[in-house]
Amino acid sequence: MAYKITDECLACGTCLESCPTEAIVEGDVYTIDSDKCEDCGTCVEDCPTGAIIEE
Repeated sequence: MAYKITDECLACGTCLESCPTEAIVEGDVYTIDSDKCEDCGTCVEDCPTGAIIEE
């Protein structure tokens, strides 16, 4: 299962801090590097806006 970050993202950085594999890439829009993501779901649980969803 892969995750993606939607337009609801506020770029607060919570997911960056919580990702154990550093799979989240900061930029104009935050993205998730599927090669690094281990599908643990930590970012989904920690996102305050619910902006990370299953793809």
